[in-house]
Amino acid sequence: MKTLIKNTVLATGIAVMSSSAFAADYMIDASSAGAHAQIDVAVSHLGISYSKGRFNNFEGTLSYDKNKPNDSKVSVTIDTASFDSNHAKRDKHVKSGDFLDVAKYPEATFNSTKITDKGNNMLSVTGDFTLHGQTKSITFDAKKLGEGNDPWGGYRVGFEANTALKFSDFGIDAKGKIGTDEFKLNFFVEGVKKS
Repeated sequence: MKTLIKNTVLATGIAVMSSSAFAADYMIDASSAGAHAQIDVAVSHLGISYSKGRFNNFEGTLSYDKNKPNDSKVSVTIDTASFDSNHAKRDKHVKSGDFLDVAKYPEATFNSTKITDKGNNMLSVTGDFTLHGQTKSITFDAKKLGEGNDPWGGYRVGFEANTALKFSDFGIDAKGKIGTDEFKLNFFVEGVKKS
């Protein structure tokens, strides 16, 4: 009886370990100011074109297995003071209390709560996005771009994701200042499998 219990416990432990290790964990490769990952923002300018910027500093992790994409997870932390639109005066304004207020809110975060495989490498990624001290549930349209071995002995997976949001949902009064309440948020993510 003791042997049976021991073997059952051992088998259960192996099963738990196998299931927990099934989805691979990746670090988002945002080294060297976004060498293989980027988070950018696009805002309509006069209804004619777009002004774009990006966050140079961020970090994150993702868990993904191509056989169980619905079990995936992603978490990202953004340094809001790293916003860069290649225009010093505009960057100063965006970081001020009129918009991001980076002195008060130095970080923005996204933590997925549900990921749905839509087929053909397309995914719907829903999660909690915190910006300017406000947290809202948002959904990205995402696509897996590819995965495979890299030249340095590692394994990588890449995704792109985008969504349209409103400044006012995060307590930012933008319309009176720039003529629009909307902005686009785009993620380009390459994950490096943890060893």
